[in-house]
Amino acid sequence: MDDDLRERVEREAEKHALLNAVKHESDADVGAIMGPLMGENADFREYGNEIPGVIGGVIGQVNDLSYEEKRERLEDLAPEELAELEAEDEEDEHDLPDLPSADEYDEIRMRCAPNPNGPWHVGHARMPAVIGTYRDRYDGWFCVRFDDTDPETKRPDLEAYDAIIEDLDYLGFEPDDVFRASDRLETYYDHARELIELGGAYTCSCSGEEFSELKNSGEPCPHRDKDVETVLEEFEAMVDGEYESGEMVLRVKTDIEHKNPALRDWVAFRMIDTPHPREEASEYRCWPMLDFQSGVDDHLVGITHIIRGIDLQDSAKRQQFVYDYFDWEYPEVVHWGHVQIDAYDVKMSTSRIGELIDGGDLDGWDDPRAPTLQSLRRRGIRGEAIVDAMVGLGTSTTDVDLAMSTVYANNRELIDDETDRRFLVRDGTELPLGGSPPGEANPPLHPNHEDRGVREIPVGDAVLLESADLPGREERIWLKGLGCFQYTRDVLQYTGEDIDVVREGDVDVVHWVPVDESVPVRMRTMDGDVTGRAEPGVANLEPDELVQFERVGFARIDAHDGDETVVYYTHP
Repeated sequence: MDDDLRERVEREAEKHALLNAVKHESDADVGAIMGPLMGENADFREYGNEIPGVIGGVIGQVNDLSYEEKRERLEDLAPEELAELEAEDEEDEHDLPDLPSADEYDEIRMRCAPNPNGPWHVGHARMPAVIGTYRDRYDGWFCVRFDDTDPETKRPDLEAYDAIIEDLDYLGFEPDDVFRASDRLETYYDHARELIELGGAYTCSCSGEEFSELKNSGEPCPHRDKDVETVLEEFEAMVDGEYESGEMVLRVKTDIEHKNPALRDWVAFRMIDTPHPREEASEYRCWPMLDFQSGVDDHLVGITHIIRGIDLQDSAKRQQFVYDYFDWEYPEVVHWGHVQIDAYDVKMSTSRIGELIDGGDLDGWDDPRAPTLQSLRRRGIRGEAIVDAMVGLGTSTTDVDLAMSTVYANNRELIDDETDRRFLVRDGTELPLGGSPPGEANPPLHPNHEDRGVREIPVGDAVLLESADLPGREERIWLKGLGCFQYTRDVLQYTGEDIDVVREGDVDVVHWVPVDESVPVRMRTMDGDVTGRAEPGVANLEPDELVQFERVGFARIDAHDGDETVVYYTHP
């Protein structure tokens, strides 16, 4: 890192440290500012290993200031950011807007309606995060309803039902009730019969192409005026499975000249030959379309508010026809735009992720390269961090972008204080030691918690350093927790100098591990596996424990496989 870049890093670090300290009225923290610092300055990212060492002194200087001094310095350095920060403090306590007409209902009732064709990807977290937050705000109710009435095109995955409930629990929410639409076929049939008797539906044997031509020209289907008895008889034949797939459908009678052709006499039930994977539903062949099934269920369970994508506006309009026939009141609807998430090469699609797993390109739904909640959980990211990021997006009708750095920053605030530090050297270079250094290094388990004690790292005759930290000839470096060394004649000679050489800015601080007693580590990351060696105490950590590898990032201990420790990289 050259001097100009170092000055930029220090300047940006000071701004973010001040923002962090003023926002929380506390000391700034290296971990808390790394996310926004890297997010705003993409060219810093290739120096991620060096930056914590560069900004440590800056943060120390910021933390030496009083709150008023921090605020005054921030006003000089970044007045616009300070104004935005103070404006945020004056805004409503909630990130989400009030639900429309919320005060008109005795109880707010909402639903999360996943298609169980696989575990949730990251984008799926937005719906339960927002619905769960509204439930808690209004002391309301929400259910999970598995919309699994398409056993062919979006075929349910039997393992996904439980996996989605586990994902919901990971996010911190427990539904008040759980339904499977495939358990409720008889209920949908009963409502179809009633709709037919009301003159609101008819059976149609037109091919898809034939009906499309009629619909687009605003002409009625020739079956539209069948008498009720005939329609009921043919619908019962559908229920009994007497028609082949595509041979007969039941249509809701709407307005054949409606300005939107998509709303003209839409299909409510169709025949599907492929058996449902759930044994309880495998005998059924007459299946409701989502707009009919969902509309009926929303009324029957008393849903007051629906949140759905802006691309599904036609669903509400289709369902309104059914509601009008039954004289039901339609729920309040909030439409929002799509959320786009950065940082992943894999498409945010359950079916696409499943294909990559089946093809061996991903190890499973919790592969660190997979954009899934199972993956984030295995990496050690708290569900609360994801919920806070999703809620922060609001409910705008425009598409929104979510930077994973926001999730990482949220998670860092949750785990940094409780996570002990360790050393990990990736693809290290061995250097012998000379000059009689101490036989054991004792860096703290956590720099802010002396009461936790220190690590006991045997030094031995040689250490491993990362390639970026290798010193030049006659250059001095400070091996963290051990002392000052000078690189002379291919040996790191212990100088015995005190920490003042670091404070004066002449010596870089680097992490290291002993050659003899370090443990092999395989770190699974979004970019593939990384090998290295860690200080010996890592071998004694329990699976699921989090560590912060100094100057590398946070990681979750996954398993001890023989002599090798497997960890999942969390984030910087």
